Amino acid sequence: MKKILIANRGEIAVRVVRACRDAALTSVAVYADPDADALHVRLADEAYSLDGTASEDTYLDGERLIEIAARAGADAVHPGYGFLSENADFAQAVIDAGLCWIGPTPQAIRDLGNKVTARAIAVQAGAPLVPGSDGPVADADAVRVFAEEHGLPVAIKAAFGGGGRGMRIAREMDDIDDAFESAVRESTAAFGRGECFVERFLDKPRHVEAQILADTHGNIIVLGTRDCSLQRRNQKLVEEAPAPFLSDDQRERIHESARDICRQAGYTGAGTVEYLVAPDGVISFLEVNTRLQVEHPVTEQITGVDIVAQQFRIADGLEVEPKHDPAPVGHAFEFRLNAEDPAQGFLPCPGTIEVFEAPTGAGIRVDSGVQSGSIVPDAYDSLMAKLIVTGADRAQALRRATSALDEMVIRGVPTVLAFHRAVVRDPAFIADDQLGVHTTWIENDFHETLAASSELAAAAPGAARKRLTIDIDGKSVQLGLPERLLTALIEGRVTGDANGGAPENDEAADDTALVAPINGTLVKWLTEDGAAVEAGDGVAVLEAMKMETKVNAHRAGQLERGKPQAGDRVERGDALAHIA
Repeated sequence: MKKILIANRGEIAVRVVRACRDAALTSVAVYADPDADALHVRLADEAYSLDGTASEDTYLDGERLIEIAARAGADAVHPGYGFLSENADFAQAVIDAGLCWIGPTPQAIRDLGNKVTARAIAVQAGAPLVPGSDGPVADADAVRVFAEEHGLPVAIKAAFGGGGRGMRIAREMDDIDDAFESAVRESTAAFGRGECFVERFLDKPRHVEAQILADTHGNIIVLGTRDCSLQRRNQKLVEEAPAPFLSDDQRERIHESARDICRQAGYTGAGTVEYLVAPDGVISFLEVNTRLQVEHPVTEQITGVDIVAQQFRIADGLEVEPKHDPAPVGHAFEFRLNAEDPAQGFLPCPGTIEVFEAPTGAGIRVDSGVQSGSIVPDAYDSLMAKLIVTGADRAQALRRATSALDEMVIRGVPTVLAFHRAVVRDPAFIADDQLGVHTTWIENDFHETLAASSELAAAAPGAARKRLTIDIDGKSVQLGLPERLLTALIEGRVTGDANGGAPENDEAADDTALVAPINGTLVKWLTEDGAAVEAGDGVAVLEAMKMETKVNAHRAGQLERGKPQAGDRVERGDALAHIA
């Protein structure tokens, strides 16, 4: 390999760009319109436009990505995580185009990326498992039949996805219809496929995973465990390595079953085998993520192994280094820095970052896709950066993390920093004899009241762009400009806010107006027009930044729906309805 196209965006694209530099490889970035000025675009050796905004028209357009790879003269593709990273058809198309695919084989992705066949492989490997459906379920009625046989709660999960997208928990029979519909919608939006399966859900489990590296020479090493139990909406917020408070038997069971699953599947590349660990110690295989994980830095910190560099080696046909399971040294935490307001149910909030100041000091690493002045678009994931803190042991790492989080400064958009600062002081998380958190701890057991963010998080300026064709020395070149700036230039008026802030919205001042809390798409109405509602009742569902957000009534009264219909785009502050 000499030149790698990075089929992704944000902090993971920056991470791969830097790994390319370390390996003396040329990096090629791609970007959708809202990312035209993003950090990964500026840092890469070359960058090419994807000519669009929506994920399905840009980062999920495999044909377009391969066309750009050919145009750039790239000989390899690194998919990062999310988007097409676990899409077997894309992997096969890359290979068919004569390019090197930096990941597992398409067949391994199909077998393990499909959670149904992954369960079958886990059974063959002798891995521990809870009851689950034999294949994707056709509808909510099939979920209900499963729940009647195996009991509640049940987890409805995207069969072709990961990272918590397309996963819903039904604790009552009455919850199944909405949970199934929501899981299918979110899975389709995130992965392009809506098939879901169902399995028994372990209450209050820990989420523990094993990092795998497997090469084409038969070497399979386990780079230790991680605990990722602190989650909201089934998506991780805080991860640590090694997973604390496991017995030697539990750790050995996880290591060996993870290795056996990957060997059974003929797996090569970097991958993660995930498990749930119940309060009584029961371990159950969860899934295999056939890609690089967001939380891979904590494993790198305690093993000294550069996982992205190892992906390059494996794709080039070389053996992994080392060839044995390394013993962990020290302890590391990762704190995901998302543009979300934890006081408002982790409401995703796009906008412009006015100030981004990272902490410094011993044991501090920051993997970021943004800096001061960067835009956080509403079309993609809310992750901006990751703060990774390492210490000689868990106690020291926690002390360093507490200081680093206090020093971190992000202004312009709401962030989850308030939650992180609280959790590193919470007895349930920092106890020295047990881990008192679990996968639903944030929703059910975290009781500290956090102040709502003071950041307004105006709509991301410059996200809408227009292109002009201009002539430079006889060569036709396309020039992309922010739409507002272009309009201002054409009209001969360039003002300081040509890139714009959010327009004033007088409707927000109307106390009967139920306004959109975020920029997004109206997925569906939950309440009939003219119905009586109580404060807190669910009225509508919005989708933004790849997450669904329920909009609740702000007062009691009679609901009168506004103009927006399902599928319509809404801006933060728009009146969705009025409650008289």
